[in-house]
Amino acid sequence: MLLFLGWNIVSPNGSQKWLGGSDASVEKVFLHGGRDRDEELAHAGRIFLEFVHGFSGLNIQDPCVTVFGSARFKEGHRYYEMARALGAKLAEAEYAVMTGGGPGIMEAANRGAREAGGLSIGCNIHLPVEQEPNPYLDRYVHFEHFFVRKVMLVKYSQAFVVMPGGLGTLDEVFEAATLMQTKKIESFPIIAMGSEFWEPLRDFIRDRLIAEGTIGSGDLDLVHVTDSPEEAVEIIQRHKKD
Repeated sequence: MLLFLGWNIVSPNGSQKWLGGSDASVEKVFLHGGRDRDEELAHAGRIFLEFVHGFSGLNIQDPCVTVFGSARFKEGHRYYEMARALGAKLAEAEYAVMTGGGPGIMEAANRGAREAGGLSIGCNIHLPVEQEPNPYLDRYVHFEHFFVRKVMLVKYSQAFVVMPGGLGTLDEVFEAATLMQTKKIESFPIIAMGSEFWEPLRDFIRDRLIAEGTIGSGDLDLVHVTDSPEEAVEIIQRHKKD
């Protein structure tokens, strides 16, 4: 049974349900080659329960937008303040705001949503250097496996907004685009905020991937680039009406 422990859920009223201790090495062990079949099946059971606790702890009924971005930008940085303004605009438009639950851009979007009276949600991840949930969350769930966490971030969202970030942010946005390209999920807006940051990547996709024929020219249309929180919300609302 110890193999199945390791999550905690914080409900909207702040109460916590602990299901064991944190172990940031769990996913590393699982992905490091083959093991005894019984061990693999036991870990598969643990993953199943992590999905169950994610669905139970989140249970999002409101229209929701997921915001991705770096954990490294601090308050006062232009991208932090852009994400904070975005969170507020989304809340004013009656969208719940979901993030990875950590600091930086995630904190900023959650903070803006809460300050505007909206629902602020986080899907936090256990890391070797512990990532603590930011203090602006109404509801959050801890995860041990990145792939389980990403399912939650995708499942409940009507749109993605991707702010400047690193490898994790790129992983998240490209996975979302791939799922839409392959018709695994319904098409919805992906909005890249911070044109100075994203335009070079957009140029690379156009000049290399499209030019070499590795993706279709229409695939680039999945992503909208803007610097305006207001325009981002307008794009989301326009798609909802369509």
